[in-house]
Amino acid sequence: MNSTIAPERHLVSLNTPSDLDPNATKDLSAALTTLLADMFALYAKTKNFHWHMSGPHFRDYHLLLDEQSAQIFATTDTIAERVRKIGRTTLRSIGHIGRLQRLLDNDAEFVSPTSMLAELRDDNVQLTAYMRETHVLCDEHNDVATASLLEVWIDEAERRTWFLFEATRRE
Repeated sequence: MNSTIAPERHLVSLNTPSDLDPNATKDLSAALTTLLADMFALYAKTKNFHWHMSGPHFRDYHLLLDEQSAQIFATTDTIAERVRKIGRTTLRSIGHIGRLQRLLDNDAEFVSPTSMLAELRDDNVQLTAYMRETHVLCDEHNDVATASLLEVWIDEAERRTWFLFEATRRE
């Protein structure tokens, strides 16, 4: 007697029903999945810099980056779930993130605190631009739910940019 479990013989669709046009769900899910990859990339970089912070402002910068990384990570589940709500699938692996991310990693052995903050500032500015592009796509497809989420995340990214900018200003 064979005790192996037979593989599923039919394909199960993960496409949640949506009133959005199929082209809209295709376009929006692609944009959101790419944005999700960028969020994970920025999260990892922010944690990297948090862990490797040094210098006289260590405590302040360490805490700032911990707060910012938590805020970035908090968006990831909502983005992925939004993609599922509109009827598509999203990221499946670290490799998938690597193939889609537009924000660059930083694997340098040492990065000065000022350079860390400046790089994260620039990444947050770029992320804001990507979110605005996605918002335009939401407007084109009348996806007000995703647009409203993006508005909150844009505001959060602008706040992170502001804090990082002020922390890198010269007196």
